[in-house]
Amino acid sequence: MRFNAFVLRFVFALVSSCLSCAAASAQTFLDRPVIVGGRADVDACSGTGSVRGLNPQGDNFLAVRSGPSAKYTKLDELHTDDIVYLCDEVGKWLGVVYTPGDTDCGVFTPWPSARPYTGPCRVGWVFRKYIRPLAN
Repeated sequence: MRFNAFVLRFVFALVSSCLSCAAASAQTFLDRPVIVGGRADVDACSGTGSVRGLNPQGDNFLAVRSGPSAKYTKLDELHTDDIVYLCDEVGKWLGVVYTPGDTDCGVFTPWPSARPYTGPCRVGWVFRKYIRPLAN
C-alpha cells in the first residue's frame, strides 16, 4: 500500500510539473517567430511604442497573436498605454517584445546575428495601427 501511495504522489508531482511547463511554453509559442537583431551596430529592437487608439466602446484591448495576421491564435491582450519593444515587421503587423513589469528584455543591446526572440519577456504580433512609436 505504501508503494502505491508513493507512486501516486510521484505521478501527481510529475503531471503538475508537466502542466506548468505546457502553460509556460504555450505563452511563448509562435507560429511565426519574432526575429530580433541582425546588426552589430544597432540595438536588437528598433525602438519602443505604446498602445493607442483602441475603441473604448469595443473590446478595448489589442490582441497579441502568434503570427502576423488576425487568423493566428490570440496569445495575450495589451491595453492603452502599454509599452512594447518594436522588433520585427511583416506588412501591417509588428513583432513586439513586452513585459508587464520592469524585466530587462535584453533588446536594447546589439545582437549581431538575427534570431527568434525566446525570452525572458513576452513576445508576439500586434496590428500596427494601434501602436504609436515613442521617441527613444
